[in-house]
Amino acid sequence: MGGFRYCRRLGTAVTAAAVAAATVSLAPVTHADPSQAAAVVEPATARVDTIINYQHAIGAGTGFVLDAGGALLTNFHVVQGADKVTATIGGRPYRADLVGYDRHHDIAVLQLRGAADLPVAPLGDSAAVAVGDEVVALGNADGSSNSLTHEAGHVIGLNRTITAKDELTGSSEQVTGLIQFAAPVRAGDSGGPLVSADGRVVGMTVAATLNFHMGPGGEGFAIPINEVLATAAQIRAGAASNSIHIGQPTLLGVGVGGTDEHSQLPGVLIRDVISGGPAQIAGMVPGDVLVSIDAVTVSSAGALTSVLDRHYPGDVVELFWIDRAGQQHTAKAVLTS
Repeated sequence: MGGFRYCRRLGTAVTAAAVAAATVSLAPVTHADPSQAAAVVEPATARVDTIINYQHAIGAGTGFVLDAGGALLTNFHVVQGADKVTATIGGRPYRADLVGYDRHHDIAVLQLRGAADLPVAPLGDSAAVAVGDEVVALGNADGSSNSLTHEAGHVIGLNRTITAKDELTGSSEQVTGLIQFAAPVRAGDSGGPLVSADGRVVGMTVAATLNFHMGPGGEGFAIPINEVLATAAQIRAGAASNSIHIGQPTLLGVGVGGTDEHSQLPGVLIRDVISGGPAQIAGMVPGDVLVSIDAVTVSSAGALTSVLDRHYPGDVVELFWIDRAGQQHTAKAVLTS
């Protein structure tokens, strides 16, 4: 399957308002329609706003509260590359720190600073979800100065696989095992809860069909809540793995693309180099082709991020690259966050 977008909402300006926090005790409802069920989960749903200094961009997504002490679940792509993350719950904004993430399954856990006694979303069993079930996706599609959106629909497929593209970074990732549902999911809904008719979270919205830009219509995809919870438990336990990274992403300080179309060189083309970043300090410039890190070939942007996810800030790695003139270079770089 193809033609899907992560539904992070992007813009160029940020506004925020702080009001008194509301603490709500939540409980599932019985035999309610999806809209009524959404109202039960809404107090535990967060508007997630990000600022990305390097690209002079902002983003907006959604999340939901895992525990009263401020653990919040969202998609990794919602907070990827962010220099500042703010989550607003019940009208109150909280600064958020990234606890860890699973890039390949697009799951992240945030911790809200100073949070206590937050409402917690009732959680369901995604193994019990069936085609035809009524659901509603809560999201931040209208921006954090407006009410949360309720996108009602029904499940039309299970165990789906998609390749979704992020509008900001241009990167793509294959995500598997998804719940597919017919609902007008839009940009800004990423990371939000997919709620069953009985008022329980059964999934986390991750992507939408390309026609979400046209408003009504379209389809959404959600990560089953059972998978989200299993990954979140591993992250919160600090158990890093081949797919799970604890803490902030590790940065080399480059923007990459494919190699030049006439080039036979392996590796990734360096399009941008952050001033003062590890790559620039090592001597790399735009137009270079990065071939390997610690002798591990980086043949794509995805391969580069996979290598970096296995490292942590402060790690020293050896870079091998080829410049525009075909000259080979090696140098050490100290990775940062």
